[in-house]
Amino acid sequence: MFLHLIAIAWLYVAVLMSVAEATNSNGTILGALITFVLYGLLPVALLMYLLATPMRRRLRREREAAEQVQTSAASQASPPSASPPDRGGEPAAGAEADRVPPVGKEPG
Repeated sequence: MFLHLIAIAWLYVAVLMSVAEATNSNGTILGALITFVLYGLLPVALLMYLLATPMRRRLRREREAAEQVQTSAASQASPPSASPPDRGGEPAAGAEADRVPPVGKEPG
């Protein structure tokens, strides 16, 4: 929570810097926008991303552990089937050898 307070305060400072840039006699709106993005948004976004890395890592590990538990429970609940995995009823690829002659031999 403290990190969010710092980020909000820094964005407030960046907004004030942008307003000062826009209202200055030599300042422009484009300069104010660039000031806000380069001094405010990019540093805060980078800081929040880097400091949230441990939380993302922990959530990923918890999700992987839950998936592993779920797959192990599913594999224990259903016994392996005795039938082969291909139940389409189609002949094997080697059964078509009588239609295509081997290389170097003539059909006949």
